[in-house]
Amino acid sequence: MEREEILAIVNEFVKNQGLVRHMLAVEACMRFYAKKYSEDIETWGLTGLLHDFDWEMHPTLDHHPQDGAPILQERGVPEVIVRAILSHADHTGVPRESRMEKALYACDEITGLVTAVALVRPSKSIHDVKVKSVKKKWKNLAFAAGANREEISSATEDFGIELWEHVGNVIQAMQSIAASLRLESVTSEG
Repeated sequence: MEREEILAIVNEFVKNQGLVRHMLAVEACMRFYAKKYSEDIETWGLTGLLHDFDWEMHPTLDHHPQDGAPILQERGVPEVIVRAILSHADHTGVPRESRMEKALYACDEITGLVTAVALVRPSKSIHDVKVKSVKKKWKNLAFAAGANREEISSATEDFGIELWEHVGNVIQAMQSIAASLRLESVTSEG
């Protein structure tokens, strides 16, 4: 499938622009890792872009993402993408087996934490976020409390990368699409 077809699905089902930006952030991270590991950049990217397309329809774990999967299958989304999306939620019982599935799980939660760190910077720019900034906020469990640190740690370990290296990669990937994420300021602090 082409990215335009996937974007059409996203635009049909997702109205919350914050959620769209989250999906774009995960897409950027997935593309980063696909390139790093010489994998299929388009498939990985489209998986990241589509992974939460049904969250507004199914905002509980009773339904997300399993109730969205048939919609994707009806739209002709490749099974490898549907399976990866199903695997990004523990409750579906779909084990994460492929590198792409593990990458999706590792990139999902961490993008929210990195976004939160960017938004508390005076510039609100992802370009001003450093690994040490995330480390500092990591210890404060009240900060971005929805970002499950245990899940992030175990997902990163399962993906086979050191946590702070992963954080640096996520920051770099998100910086590459800062304008789309609305995390770019006119003036950056050094």
